[in-house]
Amino acid sequence: MIFIRSLTAAALILAANLNAFATPRLFAANAPVASRPAKAALVTRVDPTFWFVGMKNPKLQLLVHSPGIGASKVALAYPGVTLDGTQPLENPNYLVVNLTIGPDAKPGLLKLQFQGAKKLVYSYELRARSTDPSRVQGVTAADFVYLLMPDRFANGDPKNDVVKGTRAPRVARDSMYARHGGDLKGIEQHFDYLKELGVTAIWPTPVVANDMPKASYHGYALTDYYNVDPRYGTTADYARFVQSAHKAGLKVVHDVVLNHMGSYNYLHLDPPAQDWVHQWPAFTRSNYRDAAFNDVHVSKHDREQFGSGWFDTTMPDVNQSNPLVATYLIQNFIWWVEYTGLDAYRIDTYPYSDRKFLMQWGEALATEFPRLGVFGEAWVQGTGQQAFFAKNILPPVDGFKSNLPGVTDFQSQYAINEALTKDAGWTDGIAKLYYALQGDWMYEDPLRNVVFLDNHDLSRFYSVIGEDFAKYKMGLAWLLTTRGIPQLYYGTEVLMKNFSAPDGLVREDFPGGFVGDKKNYFTAAGRTGPAGEAFAYVKTLANYRKTHPALHSGQLTQFIPAEGVYTYFRHSDAGTVMVMMNSSKDEKTVDTGRFAERLAGFSSGQEVTSGAVLADLKTMKIPGRTAWVVELRK
Repeated sequence: MIFIRSLTAAALILAANLNAFATPRLFAANAPVASRPAKAALVTRVDPTFWFVGMKNPKLQLLVHSPGIGASKVALAYPGVTLDGTQPLENPNYLVVNLTIGPDAKPGLLKLQFQGAKKLVYSYELRARSTDPSRVQGVTAADFVYLLMPDRFANGDPKNDVVKGTRAPRVARDSMYARHGGDLKGIEQHFDYLKELGVTAIWPTPVVANDMPKASYHGYALTDYYNVDPRYGTTADYARFVQSAHKAGLKVVHDVVLNHMGSYNYLHLDPPAQDWVHQWPAFTRSNYRDAAFNDVHVSKHDREQFGSGWFDTTMPDVNQSNPLVATYLIQNFIWWVEYTGLDAYRIDTYPYSDRKFLMQWGEALATEFPRLGVFGEAWVQGTGQQAFFAKNILPPVDGFKSNLPGVTDFQSQYAINEALTKDAGWTDGIAKLYYALQGDWMYEDPLRNVVFLDNHDLSRFYSVIGEDFAKYKMGLAWLLTTRGIPQLYYGTEVLMKNFSAPDGLVREDFPGGFVGDKKNYFTAAGRTGPAGEAFAYVKTLANYRKTHPALHSGQLTQFIPAEGVYTYFRHSDAGTVMVMMNSSKDEKTVDTGRFAERLAGFSSGQEVTSGAVLADLKTMKIPGRTAWVVELRK
C-alpha cells in the first residue's frame, strides 16, 4: 500500500497532507441510502462486465446499476442459464441478479429483460474460457520479479497523457503527486531491457482506474474495479499487454487492493447500501496494529478499529463481511485472471481484510486457477506474525487459517538493511539474516515468499546503505541467492536513490523513459560509470540464477555468523553454490572446517560475478564489505 503502515513521522505528515483532498462525503450519513439523489447513475452498468461459461463455480452474481432499476422484475431465456432470483438493495439504483451458468451453456449474448417503471433489455455477454497453456503460469522461486510504477517508468503513448473527464487532467513531471505520463506501452517498449537484466516477471503497481483528484498515479485508491486507468491504456490494451509479455517470456503480476477503494469509486459515490463499506459515527482511521488480528487477549475495540477503520479519509474500508460485497470482490479477481491470463496477484494490505472473507476468497481463486501465483503484503513485525498470514503449520486463531501461498518477506528486508548498516553482534547486524530464516519452519513453503531490498513505500536501498557500492553488491548478492522469489524495485539496478520522506521521492521517473530526459539508462551507452557497473552486476547474477536451479529450488543450509561473516549454501542434485558475506570493513580469514558437511567432495570453486577461481577451499580470505557467490566444483 501507499500511505500509512507504521506510525512514523513521515507517514503521519503524508496522511495529513492527503486529508486536505478528501471528498465532501467521506463516510455515509445516517439517512438511508435510498433517500439520496441518484444523479450519479446516468447509464446502465453491469458488473462483472461479462462472464465466462465453463467456470468451476456455476453461480454468478450480477450487480446492475441504473436509475430506479431496483424495482424491476427480471426475465431471461437462454439455454443452460437459470435465473435464481433478484435482490433489491437499499439504493433503488441497484439490483442484484443471481444466475446459474450450467455446464451446457454456450458463449453468446444473454438478454436480460427488466420490467419496472421503464422497460430495458440488456445484452450480457458470456464468453468461452481460454485454453491457452501459456496463461496463468504462476510465479515461483525460479522467477526474478521487477516492481515498477507505470506512471513513472516510461511514456510510450503521449496521446493518453491527458484524458478528458478525469479529475486530475494534466501531466506535471515537476510534481511528485501529479501524473507523469507513463503507461503500458512504455513498459512494453522496454521488455528487451528487462529481459537483458534477467527479469522473468513484471509487477506494475495497480493499473486499474484511479480517478482521484490527488496523487492518483500510485493506483491504490481504485475508482473502478473493472477498468484500466485510461492514462495507461484501455482494458483491452492491458489484456494485450499480458499476451505480449508472455510472448516475450515475461510473466505479469497484477497488483490489487482488497481492503479498500477510492472515495471517487462509483460504488461509493452512489453506494448500493450503507453496509457496502464500514460505517462509523465519525470518521475513524484504522489503528494499523496488525497484532489486533490474532492477539488472543485483544479488546473488541482494538480489533474492530484495525479491521474496520478506514485506511485514510480518501480510502473507504470495504465491508467484506457483507456476502454481496464478498462475492463482488471474488468475482472481480476471477474475472481479471480469466480475461487477461495474468500470472499472479500481489495483494495490498492483506492483514486488514475480514478473516472469514480472506479464507473464502483464497479458496475460490485456488479452485478456479490452481496455477495462479498469489502473495500478499504483510508489513508486520516478527517472523511468527508474518508466517501467520501465509500458509503455515501454526494453529488457527479465532477460526482464521491463512490459505495465502506467500507473503512479502519484510522480516528478511529488515534483516538485510541491518546487516549492512549495523555492526555484527550476537543477534545484531548480519546475524539478523540468520535469524530471519531460522523461523522458516513455520511456513508451509518459505520459497513462496517474496524477498526484496526496497519497494515503492520504502527508502531506496542505495540511500539506506549510505550510497556504498560495496554494500550495494552485497545486498544484491543476497537478494539473488537467498531462498524465495527475488523482487527488484525499478531503478535499483542503476543506483536510483532517495528517502521516502515523502514517498514521492522514491517514485521518481526512470531516466530515459520520457521525452527530454538528459540521461537514458535503458541503453548501454547511457549507463556510464557506477550505473553501468551496477546494471552489469545485477545482470550477471540474475542471468546466472536463471540457469542454476540450486539458487531457486535448492535447499538452503546456513551457518551461524561468526566475526561478521555469514555463510550459506544453496544445493541440489544440479549443483552447489556457496555464498559468503563479510559485513566487516576488514578482511577476514575464514577456516571452512565447520562447513565440511557442504564442502565435502568439492576441491575448488569459481566466484560467479568476477570469474575468480578459488583453488583452496580450506581457508579463505574474504575482503571487507564483500559477498562471494561461489559455484563449487569437484
